[in-house]
Amino acid sequence: MSEETAEPLSPASPLTLDIVSDVVCPWCYIHFRRLEEARSAMPDLPVAIRWRPYQLDPTIPPEGVERQSYMLNKFGSQDRLDQLHAAISKEGKAAGIDFAFDKIKTSPNTLDAHRVLHWAGTQDVTIQHRLVARLFQIFFEEGVDLSDHETLANAAEEAGMDKAIVSQLLQGDADADLVREEIAQANEMGIQGVPFTLIEQRYGLPGAQPPDVLANALRQVADAKANGEF
Repeated sequence: MSEETAEPLSPASPLTLDIVSDVVCPWCYIHFRRLEEARSAMPDLPVAIRWRPYQLDPTIPPEGVERQSYMLNKFGSQDRLDQLHAAISKEGKAAGIDFAFDKIKTSPNTLDAHRVLHWAGTQDVTIQHRLVARLFQIFFEEGVDLSDHETLANAAEEAGMDKAIVSQLLQGDADADLVREEIAQANEMGIQGVPFTLIEQRYGLPGAQPPDVLANALRQVADAKANGEF
């Protein structure tokens, strides 16, 4: 990529980010906050973010499962789980997140949450961004059950959506297959874990990258785009 300083992108041509994520992935929440920090350091760089679905465990039943036994079964022991939570909490604190793992009583199936995020994205990507922020917050910091339709509808309303319409749609299976297809596409692309950030549908960044790494990547791609390199 060019090392020359490019003119800032105009608001009419924002940099597009597709972020493959699951709302019960703590590293996705950390990535969200780190990305916000990177963006705040580059206020001149317009960015359009689209949150794409992924399910860490699609086998969880629609009503969710009891969290503690599920996590113990997944990670093998309480000591191992405590170590993981401590490491995540440390990284979260640096990103301004107060993880409250002890408050989470239910591990949800996130398909319905992704359906609501999909509807938000078709309405406005800024609404979708607000909604994903709220879902991360209420799950990881408040321990709210994301398999509960009323919870999802309330979060949608807070983000700027019509609660009545969301509630009605959640009663059926609208767009469930579409969300599953998007997840399958991510798997076909070789995405085996989240978060995964695709910049301009060309450059992939796996994992929760530090803010400076994110900022540098965004600026390099923005410069290349502004210089007509793609």
